Amino acid sequence: MADTTQMGEDERRLAQLGYKQDLNRSWSGFSNFAISFSIISILAGCFTNFGAGFNNGGPISISWTWPILGAFILIIGFTMSELVSSYPTSGGIYWWASKLGGPRAGFFTGWLNLIGLIAVTAGVAYGCATFIDLTLSTYSSSYAGNYSLTRVFITFLLVLALISVLNIFSGHLMAILNNVSVWWHVVGATAIVLILVFVPDHHQSFSYVFTERFNNSGYAGGSTSSPVFWFAVLPFGFLLTQYTITGFDACAHLSEETESASMGAAKGIWRSIFYSVVGGYILLLAVVFAIPDKGGSPDNAGVGAGGVAYIFVQSMGNHWAAFVLFISASAQVFCATSCMTSASRMTFAFSRDGAIPGSSTLRKLTAKRVPANAVWMVAIVSAIVTAPALIKVNLGTAKDPLIIPVAFYAVTSIAVIGLYLAFAIPIWLRFRHGDRFEVGAWNNGAKYKWMNPIAVAEIIIVSIFLMLPFVPAANPFSDAFDWKFVNYAPVITIGALVILTIWWEVSAKHWFKGPKHTIDEAVLEAFGE
Repeated sequence: MADTTQMGEDERRLAQLGYKQDLNRSWSGFSNFAISFSIISILAGCFTNFGAGFNNGGPISISWTWPILGAFILIIGFTMSELVSSYPTSGGIYWWASKLGGPRAGFFTGWLNLIGLIAVTAGVAYGCATFIDLTLSTYSSSYAGNYSLTRVFITFLLVLALISVLNIFSGHLMAILNNVSVWWHVVGATAIVLILVFVPDHHQSFSYVFTERFNNSGYAGGSTSSPVFWFAVLPFGFLLTQYTITGFDACAHLSEETESASMGAAKGIWRSIFYSVVGGYILLLAVVFAIPDKGGSPDNAGVGAGGVAYIFVQSMGNHWAAFVLFISASAQVFCATSCMTSASRMTFAFSRDGAIPGSSTLRKLTAKRVPANAVWMVAIVSAIVTAPALIKVNLGTAKDPLIIPVAFYAVTSIAVIGLYLAFAIPIWLRFRHGDRFEVGAWNNGAKYKWMNPIAVAEIIIVSIFLMLPFVPAANPFSDAFDWKFVNYAPVITIGALVILTIWWEVSAKHWFKGPKHTIDEAVLEAFGE
């Protein structure tokens, strides 16, 4: 029988789950929290998707839906904290589903999770490129005059290359960068809030921030009182909150590299959500209060077209605006780097179990114990799915353009749908297991009985809204229909599920048996597995 007495507690728990310690366990509990906090990145999602919230509801879409959705997402986080405490593996969500529901559940969960992680990496990297371009354009009018979607896309490719190289260099370097990222976000967000409070000469009223409605979606003729506004337009704005507060499954994917993972990874998930909800709400309120006036009234149309950059420039001038944009763009580099770390670790774990074509290549580690091939795969696929961003989509006129980043919204929707549907499967399976579920050091006790159903319901409802056409011209039954306006999130998500179903029935169910053991069978026998 193998000797298990020389193993540390984390290594012993990993061995019980069937894996040997391949990755370097050098992350502290704070570093584990830091990666999810960095991926959530209130300085990224709050700004890059601000227009999705503002155009679909106006100020109330931010002042009311953010805290409400944030509370629901925190419940989702609690249910996942319980799962990672019991099963702290890099496969995370996929492993939980396999353990609780069998190979089929694991197969679909793993692919949904991988699709979501690649999409979130692509979305964050493209948003980062956009804000780098905005920062430089605010500093330089000549640079702004040469704007093009091609230039932004090239910057996006450079960002992908940078975060790939950083991830390949060293896993321990990622832990250090994430620790730095936390303080950059805390100090940066605080600085931006203070700047928005003290620099602008004018601020909007509490009434405007908490009651003003605005409909720039094109639906319902701009109405803000019809049922269409309340039950279709306003929910489109959910993308702002749901996309910003995602990626917290990174705590699970990095659990094999985290010390005392059963507690550290569990706390990392819910704490990263909680602090991001609170900090993001303060930041967003500061932005909405700073919305400038035009002609004696809030400039809703200008903000709808120009987003946060327009607010910053009009309310504070170019110098302050460029400084705020620089803080945000830098934070988004940290965020994109963390996204790549999480996506590559999931790719490694899924490949370790043979579920991805080319698994033998993707699961290889470098001498520094980093899955470099997985990193490059994520980068290449991210570039491909974001390629439609090169197509210009103008809902206005040549004289008064209203450029809508349909491709960006679609990629971020794919990220939300893929990730959250992957979360929903093990959350529901844990609920069905009831008191038979073997809880870890951190658990929800009997509260799982109401938490888990609420978490699943929220995920399904929001996912449905994010698959609907964002604008009337994206509706295939509309006379104004054009493919360039289409929200291709449902095409990719549903298409992927159809392909996976066919693949499973024709082939995968015959050879995919879920997580494979990578540790000596004698060790498993020592644990009674």
